[in-house]
Amino acid sequence: MKKLMMAAVGGIAGGVLVSTQIAGPLLAQEAANNTSVYEQLDLFGDIFERIRENYVEEVDEEELIEAAINGMLISLDPHSSYISASDFEDMQVQTRGEFGGLGIEVTQEDGFVRVITPMDGTPAMEAGVEAGDYITHVDSEALLGLTLEEAVDLMRGPVGSDIVITVVREGADEPFDITITRDRIQLTAVRARLEGNTAVLRVSTFSDQTFPNLRDGLEGLIEEVGGLENMNGVVLDLRNNPGGLLSQAIRVSDAFLEQGEIVSTRGREPQDGERYNATPGDMINGLPMVVLINGGSASASEIVAGALQDHRRAVVVGTQSFGKGSVQSVMPLAGDGAMRLTTSLYYTPSGRSIQALGVAPDIIVEQRDPIEVEEDEDRPDRSEAGLRGAIENSSLTEDELNLLEEERAAAEATATLRNEDYQLAYAIDILTGLNALGPN
Repeated sequence: MKKLMMAAVGGIAGGVLVSTQIAGPLLAQEAANNTSVYEQLDLFGDIFERIRENYVEEVDEEELIEAAINGMLISLDPHSSYISASDFEDMQVQTRGEFGGLGIEVTQEDGFVRVITPMDGTPAMEAGVEAGDYITHVDSEALLGLTLEEAVDLMRGPVGSDIVITVVREGADEPFDITITRDRIQLTAVRARLEGNTAVLRVSTFSDQTFPNLRDGLEGLIEEVGGLENMNGVVLDLRNNPGGLLSQAIRVSDAFLEQGEIVSTRGREPQDGERYNATPGDMINGLPMVVLINGGSASASEIVAGALQDHRRAVVVGTQSFGKGSVQSVMPLAGDGAMRLTTSLYYTPSGRSIQALGVAPDIIVEQRDPIEVEEDEDRPDRSEAGLRGAIENSSLTEDELNLLEEERAAAEATATLRNEDYQLAYAIDILTGLNALGPN
């Protein structure tokens, strides 16, 4: 018994010794880290005081602290930033679908401001700004060296005032200026129209209005064609869509899915991850779909494209998307400002991270510039009907002849659309071909 007791005590003592040997250095290391952090904070305070006392001009202390906070945040990634009280209010208005400005979504790459996309029907779109453009100057003031927030502030101004931006564009020999008149932007999140019997849903942004707009627009088109049985399918046009609310991306995806995961998010800690699943109910009862994307499709639009692609619910057509696969949480702060902080990455149902990669289309289709088509009225049609003495076809009824005329008119309309918007025409051709194979 004595030996057993001695062994037990020895084991405990050994345990205490090992715990001391391991925990001691860890505690010392943590204390050293804390000391280092406090030293850095003291250094910040020292620099702040020296700027206040010795800078060549008097400084605004509040602006100085904001700049320091923003510098800390933007050092993390291009999407984390400090939001001042006025900007926070503007952002809340924007998510409701109405805001003032140019109508342009931008990011920052290596110190340069890059256009993700101009939004539909906005001054930037009408002035000819394109996705992928680099903005180097605003009213002759260089943007290099400014934070993204500072660059955006330069582009803001009173409604009705003009702004001149200097643009560098791939394929252009020299930088050039574009004059834009600032306006109050009222976005229609979804524009719905028919091309023949195909529903085209153009989603320009993901705001609070997006899903209600999409639902109402699609229901109106279904009624216009006389029911789903008369519809070829749906083209969901997400080109140049910069994203927006995650909740709206989930609702739009859910509108066409019966079940399964839509998207998952994963943060630093495993327990912080979330999964969002579809609920029963497909608004078009399984009709074929095509999703259109391009380099201006980012964030929420990539969630939708990735979800429908992974579930084989839609054919994704166009060019590689932008590749913004991070989620930003907006955290209100004291003083009515807020902090935009990247807190997680999102993943498609198959587990793909889109961050810095984007969504690859199933069929790569580049957009083509419109060309002028010359009509030669003197050139005769080369067909049997144009030959001298050809036998006329008298087997067709009047209804059948009318149907032929309608089909010919539809083919001519498709040819016109193909010249105006090649990617959209390609998407409609896919749906027409799928319907030609029958309901199965």
